[in-house]
Amino acid sequence: MSGSSSSSISIPATAAAGGLTITKPPQTATSYYKIAPSNTITFAWNFTSLYVTPSSLTLSAVCDNGNTYPVGPTDGIIPGSATSVTWDLWSYQQAHSSTPLAVATYTLEIWGDQGKNAAESPGYLSTNSDLQFALYSPQPYTPLSSWTCPGCNVSGAWSTYIAHPAFVSLVATFLIMILSGFAVIRQATR
Repeated sequence: MSGSSSSSISIPATAAAGGLTITKPPQTATSYYKIAPSNTITFAWNFTSLYVTPSSLTLSAVCDNGNTYPVGPTDGIIPGSATSVTWDLWSYQQAHSSTPLAVATYTLEIWGDQGKNAAESPGYLSTNSDLQFALYSPQPYTPLSSWTCPGCNVSGAWSTYIAHPAFVSLVATFLIMILSGFAVIRQATR
C-alpha cells in the first residue's frame, strides 16, 4: 500500500489579502539613486497577512515615461520567500543599451504567482506599488574657469524680465495709477 501525503492550507474566511510592506528604502520621501559604477539599490520588505507563500516574486520598475524595467540580477524574478533584492543600476545600464534607464521617477511593483493584475484574495500576495524612487546620471565635472552663468548676464537677465507679461502688466498698472493721480490732483487744485 502506498501512502500519499497532501497538504492543504486553511485560510479563514475573514483573513485579509496578503501583502508586503516596504522597509527599505524608507517611504517617507522619494529616494534618489545615481546610475554609476558600484552603485546599487537594495529594496527590502516584510510580508503581512500571508497564508500562502508565492513560489516566485516579480519586481519591475515602472518609469514615468511608460517603460518598464525588470529589477534585480535575475531579470525581475526572485524566489517567493525573498525579503530583499539588490539591483546594480550600472550593470543593468551596460547590459541593456537598447532600453537604457531614464533619468526620471519610477514606481516599484512587486507581485506573486497570481499575477500583476489579479484580484485580491485572502491570504495570497497582492500587488504592491507603493514605493516611488528616482534615478539620475552624474554630470561631468566643469572647472570653475570654464563655467558660465546663463542668468548672470545683466543685459540678458534684464531682457528676460522686460519680456515677461507680468512685468508689462505691472508697468502698465503703475502708469495708470500715476496718470490718474495727476488728474485727481489737478481737479482738486482748480
